[in-house]
Amino acid sequence: MHEFGIAYDIYATARKAALERNARDVREVHVEFGEMAMVNPEQVAFLYDTLIEDDALMRGSRLTWSVIPPLTRCTCGYEGSERFVCPRCGKFPELVRGREVMVTHMEIEVDDE
Repeated sequence: MHEFGIAYDIYATARKAALERNARDVREVHVEFGEMAMVNPEQVAFLYDTLIEDDALMRGSRLTWSVIPPLTRCTCGYEGSERFVCPRCGKFPELVRGREVMVTHMEIEVDDE
């Protein structure tokens, strides 16, 4: 199940970013899942919730997400969402966007200094 590895990487990335910013609490972690990444966001969220149970900094944070549609480009100049066959020339287009799994932003709480 590669979702566990992805959930762990999201957790570790968010935790590291929170610590670097002297956060005392993490409220939300937002992730973009590319449609072609072949990841189930609900499973990742479930596993993320399991990973944060014993972490005082991360406990209670929500994992939110958006799904990014694919963007392809072909040597003939076509750019769009067709993933398998270029509608202009019939070649296989290059997938430019849509495979990523990326933490894009977080909501944290910090102490006033």
